[in-house]
Amino acid sequence: MSILTLTLNPALDLTVSLDQLTAGSVNLAREGHLGAAGKGINVARVLSDLGHAPKVSGFLGLDNDAAFRALFNQHGIDDAFVRLAGNTRVNVKVSEASGRVTDINLPGLQVSDTEWNRLLARLESLASGFDTLVVAGSLPPGVRPQQLEGMIEMWRERGKQVLLDASGGALKAGIKGLPSLIKPNIDELAGLVGRPVSEGMDLVACAREIQAQGIAHVVVSAGEDGVHWFSPTGYWRARVPTVKVVSTVGAGDSLVAGFCAGFVEGLSEEDTLRLACALSVMAVTQVGVGIRNQKELHDYQRAIMVERVAA
Repeated sequence: MSILTLTLNPALDLTVSLDQLTAGSVNLAREGHLGAAGKGINVARVLSDLGHAPKVSGFLGLDNDAAFRALFNQHGIDDAFVRLAGNTRVNVKVSEASGRVTDINLPGLQVSDTEWNRLLARLESLASGFDTLVVAGSLPPGVRPQQLEGMIEMWRERGKQVLLDASGGALKAGIKGLPSLIKPNIDELAGLVGRPVSEGMDLVACAREIQAQGIAHVVVSAGEDGVHWFSPTGYWRARVPTVKVVSTVGAGDSLVAGFCAGFVEGLSEEDTLRLACALSVMAVTQVGVGIRNQKELHDYQRAIMVERVAA
């Protein structure tokens, strides 16, 4: 089964590491890295490291796409992005020694209805070549949440498995298209149900409420407290080991990649959750996404505590 990831609003990420950010002052960074990024692109990178051959699409600025082209070539990722006039945005991510990350994100390229239709035509041309669609990240200016809803609904009705990793208006609209999976954190889950969510039975009730709308898989990420997965077969909980956090950038994308790989490969629920969490844990111990060491990944998989919860 082939996989297509969709990143509507990618970025060149300037990741800066320093001991502590002091607002209003000159801060000296230990190191910095400028690289092609975007949630769907990050998912594709991890899937490539897992042995898959994903395709990527969305919108890219024609004037500064060299870093993206180099990344795709390096990882054997098939580039099906629609190019727009101008520059892909640059986002700044400041990572402190404590693990706290401060994001400064620009809005992205303006997308017209004509350009949106160009993307839909591009996806149509790829339709016979993919079974799973991962839609990840924010919406660029000009793309309305209702357009995302309609696109997800269209591919679902055509028998494609759609995984959605978004927030805010994109998440609220996207779930109306009934994707197979969503991955909110606890605050995002609260936004969906319209009330605060606490750990325990309240979280379970809220996740079940979302499932009742027609979302088969609700994956709630809880940071260092692990992951709650509400699937059609039950409620699964994963607890993760304590590690030194270098950066949380890409942890959620790595989690989504693990679920996608587990679904495509037909892994059991336990093995899928274990793989997804291990990839996410590895991501926070490094700058950037990807599997830097297979043995280390396997060690993390063994350290993940997975249980099926009676709830």
